[in-house]
Amino acid sequence: MRITALVDNSPAAHRAEVDTDGSRQALAVPAKASGPGSGVNGGEFLMLALATCYCNDLYREARRLGIPIDGVQVEASAEFPGIGLAATDIRYRATVRSAAPAQDIARLLAETDAVAEVHNTLRAGCAVAFEHP
Repeated sequence: MRITALVDNSPAAHRAEVDTDGSRQALAVPAKASGPGSGVNGGEFLMLALATCYCNDLYREARRLGIPIDGVQVEASAEFPGIGLAATDIRYRATVRSAAPAQDIARLLAETDAVAEVHNTLRAGCAVAFEHP
């Protein structure tokens, strides 16, 4: 699966799109009100990526384990200490609304944490390469 994100910004417009294996969709991301750029910063999107990945994976793993889910809430946070510095203290929490027994929910949360792809990418310290145009 190949996932791509695109940001196109100019004084006239701001566009954000994502694509997974040719399935492209636009995201409603505003332009920065105070000048050029995106109104949502990369750190915010990184935390949203963690929260979204875990949310979606909870539903996937719940289906696999046969655990009913009525809803989930996931919150991710990190400290960004300064320009050019990597995030620190990255953490997330999740709440699952379900009639399933507490031990089943605990298993679901743990197994999902082990397979969440975005989380595992950060944990592995994946290399990022800049491609010159």
